[in-house]
Amino acid sequence: MPAVRPLPETGSIFLDARGGDRALRVSWHQDAGLVVLSLWRDNVCAGSFRLAIDEVPELIDMLRAGLVRSYEQARDRLGSAESA
Repeated sequence: MPAVRPLPETGSIFLDARGGDRALRVSWHQDAGLVVLSLWRDNVCAGSFRLAIDEVPELIDMLRAGLVRSYEQARDRLGSAESA
């Protein structure tokens, strides 16, 4: 089994809400023009996805739009509960 390589200088790890030693590693590879998203479980890479740097803004926009909708729904639920 190959050794786990450390994240590049610009990267991060996000732990899965389900636990179980699941994680998403995000690493920026400027020299290759890529952002690599990899799924890990128990220090073993289970899969990866290479996203071209020029597609990153679209991914960020989609995540931001989902976050805005989530906040709006939470605000609406809170407002409904307060008026009841």
